[in-house]
Amino acid sequence: MKKIVKIIILLLAVLTLLGIITMIGLSLFNNVKEKHEKGYLASDIPKVDIYEEVKTENKSEYKKALEEYRGKEILIYSNEYKFENKTLKKIRLNNKIYYVEDTYVTTNKNNILKEKEIYVRTNSVLYHDVNDISISMSLKKGTKLEVTGFYELQDDGTPLMYKVKLNDKEGYVYSKYLVRTEEEANENYNKNGIYDIHKVRENKYGGGSAANLDYFPEEKIKIKGNDMPSEARTIYINATAVRNIEDYIKFAKENNINAMVIDIKENTVPAYQSDVLSKYSPTNYKKALYTVEDYKSYIKKVKDAGIYVIGRISAFKDHYYAIDHPENAIMDNRTGKAFSHNNSYWPTAFSREVWEYNVKLAVEAVKEFGFNEIQFDYVRFPDRVTSLENSGIMNLKNTYNEDKASAIQQFLMYARDEIHNAGAYISADVFGESASSYVTAYGQYWPAISNVVDVISAMPYPDHFNTYEYGFKVPVWTIPYELMKAWGSNASERQNEIESKAVVRTWIQAYNSIKEPYVVYDSNKVSEQIKGLYESGLTGGYITWNSGSSLEKYKQISAAFRKDYLNE
Repeated sequence: MKKIVKIIILLLAVLTLLGIITMIGLSLFNNVKEKHEKGYLASDIPKVDIYEEVKTENKSEYKKALEEYRGKEILIYSNEYKFENKTLKKIRLNNKIYYVEDTYVTTNKNNILKEKEIYVRTNSVLYHDVNDISISMSLKKGTKLEVTGFYELQDDGTPLMYKVKLNDKEGYVYSKYLVRTEEEANENYNKNGIYDIHKVRENKYGGGSAANLDYFPEEKIKIKGNDMPSEARTIYINATAVRNIEDYIKFAKENNINAMVIDIKENTVPAYQSDVLSKYSPTNYKKALYTVEDYKSYIKKVKDAGIYVIGRISAFKDHYYAIDHPENAIMDNRTGKAFSHNNSYWPTAFSREVWEYNVKLAVEAVKEFGFNEIQFDYVRFPDRVTSLENSGIMNLKNTYNEDKASAIQQFLMYARDEIHNAGAYISADVFGESASSYVTAYGQYWPAISNVVDVISAMPYPDHFNTYEYGFKVPVWTIPYELMKAWGSNASERQNEIESKAVVRTWIQAYNSIKEPYVVYDSNKVSEQIKGLYESGLTGGYITWNSGSSLEKYKQISAAFRKDYLNE
C-alpha cells in the first residue's frame, strides 16, 4: 500500500513538473510569437482609424471600431496581418486589442507627425526657439513650410507649435495659424459672409485695405485664477501718481471702482528700471521713475486691495527708444534723422524688433508684478501725416511691403499669444474714429483689432469730435449723452461684423473741455457719457481719461462712479 502511494505521489510530481514545463514553453513560445514594445499612434492628420477583429467561420476580418488622436501611447505587437490592401499591426490600446495600419504606428516619439509640409493660413511669426519669444522672421499667408518637427503635442492630436523650415530659416510657429493645403491657406474666412462685409472696404485713406486683414475667429479665453470684471469701472493712474497709490485705492474702495489702469511705459515716462528697457532702450532705463522693488510694492498694494490691475504701454510712440534705435524709427528723408511728430519720435510699427521690445516688456511686467491685463496705447502709426507720406518726406521703413492695418493686427496677434502664455489678458486703445466703416489712415480698423484682443478700448472724447458731428445742431461736447449714444451705435455695428468679439471698455472724458464753448465736465457730464455708451450696448465698463490722474478731479466727479448703470 505504501508503495502504491509513493508511486501516485511520484506520478503527480512528474505531471506537475510537466505542466510547469509546458506553461513555461507556451509562455516562451507566445513571447517569441507576440513580441511587443511601447509605441505611439502616428499620422499626417490628427486622428487615426482603429480596427477590431471580427472572426467568421473561415477567416478573420477587420472593421473600423473607433478613431483615436495621434500621439496616444500604445503597445505594438510584432506580427502583421493582411487585410484587403492594408497591412495591419496588432496593438493594445486602453487595455484592449485593436489593429491599425502599419504606417500609423511608431516607436519614436519624434515621428508621431507624418506630414512633410504645411501652409500659412494667417500671417504670423517664426520664432527662433520655443523658449524665446524673439522673432526670426514673418510668415505670409499662403507660404509653404517644410515640417521638421513639433513642440508639445496636444490632446487633440495637433502640436502647439510646428518646427518648420523656410529656405535657410528654421524655427517654430503656432499650429493654429497653419493648414494642410495651399488652397485652404489662400482662402479667406467667410462663414456667414464675414469676409464679404470687409473685402469691399478698400484702401481709402492710406491705412490699408480691409480685404487684407484676418477675420478667422479665435475663441476668447478665460485665464484660470485671473477673473476679468464683466464691468470694469476703471480709473487711470499715471506713472508719477503711482507713488500716492494708497490714496487712489482708498478712493476706489469708496466709489465703486474695481479696476485701475497704471502706466508701465508712457512715451517719455517709463515707470520702472526694467531689465527689458536696460537691454533694448538704455535711455528709457535711465529715465525710469522707480526701482523694480518700489514699483512692485505699489502694484502689490493694488492687487492686495482686490482691484483688477491693467498695465498700460505706449507701443509705437516711444521717444527714447527711437533715440536709442534710429534704425527702427520713422525717418525724415529730408534730414536722414528720426521724424518728429507732435514733438516726439516714433518707432515704426513695421519693425519686428520694436514688436519684440514691447511684448517682452509686457511679459516681464506680467511675470514680475502680476498685472491682470496689458493695455497697448499708441498701437498705430502717426496720424494726420498723409501729405507728408505721399510727398516722400516720411520713410516708414515698410520692410515687408504690408499695409499699416495688417502690421497692427499682426503685432496684436503676436502680443496676444505671448501675454496669454504669461497669464494675462490683452487690450488695445483705438481712436474713436476707428468705429467708422473704413480703415483709418494710421492703421486702425475696429473689426480686425476686436477680432484679436480680449478688450478694445476706444477714446471717443467728446471734445475731440468735429463741432457738429452726426448732424447735431449744437457743439457735440455739450451733449455727451447723445454723442456717446450715436458713436456707440457705430461701434456696436463694427462689433457685429465679426464672430470673435472683444469686450468693449471705453475711455471717457474726465477733464473739462479744451475748446470753446468750454464745458466743465462735472459728475453729470461724466455720467451722461457712461449712460450713452451703455444704452448703445457697450457695457463692458469704462476708463477715466485724465492725463494728470487728478485725484481732486476724480473726487469732484465721484457721484458718476457710484451709479449702477446696468440696472438703471
